[in-house]
Amino acid sequence: MAVDNHTTEATEFIFVGLTENPTLQTITFAFFLAIYTITLVGNLGIILLIKIESQLHTPMYYFLSNLSFLDICYSSVTAPKTIVSFLEERKAISWAGCAAQLYFFLALGTTECFLLAVMAYDRYVAICNPLLYTIIMSPRVCVSLVAGSYIIGLLHSMVHTGFTFSLSFCGSKEINHFFCAITSLLSLSCSDTHINELLIFNLAGIIEIITILSVLVSYIYILSTILRIPSTNRRWKTFNTCTSHLTAITIFHGTILFLNFRSTSSYSLDQDKIFSVLYTVVIPMLNPIIYSLRNQDVKDALRALIQIKLFANKFNN
Repeated sequence: MAVDNHTTEATEFIFVGLTENPTLQTITFAFFLAIYTITLVGNLGIILLIKIESQLHTPMYYFLSNLSFLDICYSSVTAPKTIVSFLEERKAISWAGCAAQLYFFLALGTTECFLLAVMAYDRYVAICNPLLYTIIMSPRVCVSLVAGSYIIGLLHSMVHTGFTFSLSFCGSKEINHFFCAITSLLSLSCSDTHINELLIFNLAGIIEIITILSVLVSYIYILSTILRIPSTNRRWKTFNTCTSHLTAITIFHGTILFLNFRSTSSYSLDQDKIFSVLYTVVIPMLNPIIYSLRNQDVKDALRALIQIKLFANKFNN
């Protein structure tokens, strides 16, 4: 019955956006367009490189290609609509469009949490059980781990989206954000949002605890194994295979933890929007940069591919 009320009461929502200043809107439009373009090019480049180069056909790079695909989808949930909205005077989104945006945003964000934890487990197996690595991380296991991450993400998002859009929105339809953020939607509702807030706190808290603990346990075992390696050179080389993942996971979870566990006295809506830009468009752009600059295998594969292309061009000329 509540959902029917929504259909009659709110057929669309209006975004306030990041700024109402025309000059800043032009700058922000250019920023979002550039970041989104780099995100698409960088992540597609990683996917194609891993597909083309046989030396990258390992579980680690299978997970990395899935992370790149996930980042493309995650960024595409909010970035295109935000970019277009800068060119529109009336920044509207339909009720169904807002529900879809929230659903996929939460689903893909949750999936990334679990995929990063899976990548930590992959590094644990590779370093702590190298002789059994190909057996433990078989293609079937890798596919199952990725599929499991997506299933958890989709189910988690279904709960929040269902409960959010069963509320009544009988007041203002103006979302003080640049996308359909769940907290912004709850603030618009004229229904009791206590259950929704409990679900956000408990489910998001459980997911953060599970994924962060998985990463921490994996890296405790990894560090313990690395410290037992007698050669300093081998020790650093082994640890270097983890630095890209550690950098990516620190940025991703660091942003989430800051947003969710800062004190209420330091809360600022403008600050919230800035950090939302960080985890919606900037982090998906950073991942391919991190993995290409800090990963020797990716750099070697890219260098080899460029040399082959240059040789082919010289031969053809």
